[in-house]
Amino acid sequence: MEGDIAQFGQFIGAGLAAIGSGLAAIGVGSVAANYLSGALRNPSAAASQTATLFIGLAFAEALGIFSFLVALLLMFAV
Repeated sequence: MEGDIAQFGQFIGAGLAAIGSGLAAIGVGSVAANYLSGALRNPSAAASQTATLFIGLAFAEALGIFSFLVALLLMFAV
């Protein structure tokens, strides 16, 4: 009985940690949308902002990967 409650807690924690993966997708979309908005307003400056776009995408995606890793650790930790 006690093991079932502990496993239930692991799954609840993993589900809460997995929310970060969905939020990372929203972050990636936000970064891309802001880049496109700026590029459409000033097309001549778009080429200089491409590196900033990729850095922003990498940071947002890394946070999603970290939250996914935490969810897996919570699910399969002993």
